[in-house]
Amino acid sequence: MSGYPTGVAPNKNHLRIWFMYEGKRRWEALGIPDTPKNRKMAGELRSNIVYRIKTGTFDYRGQFPDSPAFKNDVDGGKPIAIRDVADTWLKLKRPDWANSSFVTTERRVRVTLDIIGNKRDIRSIMQKDLLNLRIELLNGSYFTGRMMNIEKKGRTAATVNSSMADLKAIFAFAHGNGYVSANPMTGIKPLKKSNKRPDPITREEFPRLINGCNNQQNANMWSLAIMTGLRHGELCALSWEDIDLEAGTLSVSRSLTPQGIFTPPKTEAGIRTICLMDAAIEILRNQRQLTRMFPQTSFIFHTREYGERIEDQKTFVFNPSINSVNGKSGAYYSTESLGQIWTSALKRAGLRHRKAYQSRHTFACWSLAAGANPNYVASQMGHSDAQMVYRVYGAWMTENNSDQLSLINTRMNDLVLHTCFDKVASI
Repeated sequence: MSGYPTGVAPNKNHLRIWFMYEGKRRWEALGIPDTPKNRKMAGELRSNIVYRIKTGTFDYRGQFPDSPAFKNDVDGGKPIAIRDVADTWLKLKRPDWANSSFVTTERRVRVTLDIIGNKRDIRSIMQKDLLNLRIELLNGSYFTGRMMNIEKKGRTAATVNSSMADLKAIFAFAHGNGYVSANPMTGIKPLKKSNKRPDPITREEFPRLINGCNNQQNANMWSLAIMTGLRHGELCALSWEDIDLEAGTLSVSRSLTPQGIFTPPKTEAGIRTICLMDAAIEILRNQRQLTRMFPQTSFIFHTREYGERIEDQKTFVFNPSINSVNGKSGAYYSTESLGQIWTSALKRAGLRHRKAYQSRHTFACWSLAAGANPNYVASQMGHSDAQMVYRVYGAWMTENNSDQLSLINTRMNDLVLHTCFDKVASI
């Protein structure tokens, strides 16, 4: 429009500006007379707003508190604490999640909001605030442990990404329900993560690890974990009713969460039957002498269906009470106690520390290095397909290349050569 800066227009002898926001053209009246001087000021204001939109620092409500864009606000203009919005989101999402997932998410959200400020008006939070939050999550100090008395500094990129994903969902919910006019999480991408290689127990370290266990049950437990690739929750929840030593199979149908709740395995593919190698069968025969004759223990099994619970009774394979001084340790291990037993065994064996989950990685790496089919390994571990096996353990699959070549030579050479020579002879 002649005589007006870009984005500035007359409005009944006054001025208004327009700008693109969330994919829409927004018009805002400035309430100032249409004069050459005011046109210049309006153009500068509009340029500043466009810049702040691009950098994620534009506070629409703060700039235009009486804008028609907010006439349908659910709160009537009153402050809305981000804690209240997050609680509403958690409550409505609760039926979608397994109990363990809900507990983990709720705990993570509380930590994040403690940093932001639980009572902070959700509409005042801008993208720069969330980027600062991400830095604090990455580098800040915090307390952890059962008594919250262990101070740590910094979190992994994966942990921070999970917290930011929670906020992204909360702000999407807030935006979709009129609590905020824009989602400040827009444009914030997940942090890049390094692909950490598995750090399995080596064949030389394995005997030392087992000898580092302070009793036969612990030795049996970690031997079986490495021989089967069971997740630790599955190992804790394993019962004698799941095992058929004659058939050489082990059925996985339940897991114990870190919160002590019995649930189905992590995924649908996690419900599976494991074919036991001979060494695993011998380990279970040894463990049978220790715990098979214990009475069944009653517990509540939480199915995937929201609110459904089933009373059940099983005799658990690994029972901590047999090594307890007073016999009051309960009938099954917690996942936390497994980690403690693993760490203690490593220390006694003089082995370098690595997380207990490496027992599962050890099964996969050893199996693939021995020439096992990746699809078979995936099914034994409870994966729906072999993609994760290829992605995580690909390096160990190259160890048996020479064996694979020998297999190909044996099975294909005769066929190819005989066919070729027969063709030559007939010419």
